[in-house]
Amino acid sequence: MQTVTPVRIISRPGQLPEFWDRHAVFFANLLALFFGNEAETKSLAQEVGEIDSYGGRLIPILNLIFQKENSLLVLERAPDEHLCRYFRDGLGLKLPELIILSHPEYEEIGRTLVNGEGCHPFLDQMKNHPSHWVDGYVTDQTLALIALALGKETVATSEGSQRGNNKYFLHQHLCANGLPVVETETAENAADVNEIIARFRGAGYSHAVIKSQIGASGIGMIKVDTSDEVDVPDHFFFEGPVLVQVWLKAGEKSVTQMRSPSVQMFLNEESVSLYDVTEQILSDESIHEGNESPPTYLAEHPEIGEELLRQAGIAGSWLHETGYRGTASTDFLLVDREGQDDPEVYVCEINARVTGATYPSVLARHLQKGGAWLLRNLRLSEPQSGDVLLEMLDRPGHLYMPGMKSGIVPINFNFGEDGKVHKGQFLCLADTAERCHELLDLAEEDLPMDIEQVRD
Repeated sequence: MQTVTPVRIISRPGQLPEFWDRHAVFFANLLALFFGNEAETKSLAQEVGEIDSYGGRLIPILNLIFQKENSLLVLERAPDEHLCRYFRDGLGLKLPELIILSHPEYEEIGRTLVNGEGCHPFLDQMKNHPSHWVDGYVTDQTLALIALALGKETVATSEGSQRGNNKYFLHQHLCANGLPVVETETAENAADVNEIIARFRGAGYSHAVIKSQIGASGIGMIKVDTSDEVDVPDHFFFEGPVLVQVWLKAGEKSVTQMRSPSVQMFLNEESVSLYDVTEQILSDESIHEGNESPPTYLAEHPEIGEELLRQAGIAGSWLHETGYRGTASTDFLLVDREGQDDPEVYVCEINARVTGATYPSVLARHLQKGGAWLLRNLRLSEPQSGDVLLEMLDRPGHLYMPGMKSGIVPINFNFGEDGKVHKGQFLCLADTAERCHELLDLAEEDLPMDIEQVRD
C-alpha cells in the first residue's frame, strides 16, 4: 500500500515564506467565492458595497506572491492611477500588468465554455501570455475552464479550492484528529436547526450561530437568539447540511474574554508555511473589520502562540491534502474562562484564498522587517479623489515611504458610482501596536471629514 508522506510544516511568524517562483494570470473573481450559490453572491455584493474595486488590493502584492515579472491581473474595475503611481514610484513595488473584465463578463465566458461555443474573444488577449499558470480568489468551474481553454494550469485544483473553503469538511477533520471544537451539531433543514437551537437554550446558551458550508465576510452565517424561532434561508443548504454552533461570549457560561487570532499560511507543493499571526478585528456579529499583528498578548503568553501554530499546522496539513495551493488563513477563537489559567483554543474556519489579512501581512512584512501593523477599512462621509486623499496623508508626513520608522499605506481605494473614493483600506506600519493605533487616529485627523471604521 502506498504511504502518504506528511507535508512539511514551516513555522516562521513575522517572516515571509518563499513564494512562487513563477508568474500567473490572476482573476480577481471575488464574486465567485460561493461556487455557484447565487443568493450568497448577491448578498455579498449588496452588503459589502463598492465590491467591483476590491480586487485592487492585489495590485501591490501580486508580484510579491508570484515573483517572476509580467504577471497579469484581471480586475473588474480600473484602479486609481495615483495610488498605482504611489506603489510604483513611492514604495518601489513592481506592479502586474492590468486588464479589466467585469463579473458579468466573467460569467459569460463561463457559459460560453460550458456550452462548448468555442473560445471567448476576451481569452484571445491572454493566449500568448508567457505564464503557464492561472489563479484567482477561488478556482471555480469558470476559472478551471478558462485555464483549459488557454492551455494553462490552475495553481489550485477546483476540488481543493472548494473543499478547502468548506466549514463542514473542516469540522469533520478537526473532530477526527482530536482537536477541540466548540459545541456543534449539523442540520439537514430548518426544522432541525430550530430543534438544535432549543437544545442549546436548554443548556444555558443565549445565542447560537448557523453556518452554511461555504461562506465569507459574514455571508452564509446568522447569529440568532436561542429564544427565537429561526427562518433559515434555503440557500444556506446549497452545499448540504449546515453547522449549528453555540455562540460563546463574555459573561455567559463562565466565559470572561473572547479573542480571534488568525494564522496566515502559504501552501506550495512541498510545504505549508505559517508566516504571520494576527488578531482579527470583528464586529459584534463576527464580521471582519480589520487585522493587526502581532496580537499584543503573545509577548506575555508565548505558549498561546505555540498552540495556535500547532493547530494551524494540523489544519494546514488537511488543506494541503485537499489539493489547495496558495495563500490562506486559519482563524481561531480564544476563550478565557473563570478558574482556568490557560485559554481554550479552537479552530474556527479556514479561508483558502487571498484573505483580508493577506494583503496587509505580505505588504507589511515586505516593507518593514519586524515591528507591528494594523489594517482598518475607513469609509468617508465626503467622497474624494484618490490624489486628494494621498496628498492629505502626505502633507503632514504620515504617508509611508521606504526608510520611515512608521507611516500609513493606503492599500486600496473603493469607488462609488460617482467615480470618487468612498472607502479604502489603510495599513499602519510602526515598531509597536500602540504607535499603529496612534497612526490610525492621525489618519482620521488628516482626512478632514467624518470617518467610519467599517467592515471589510
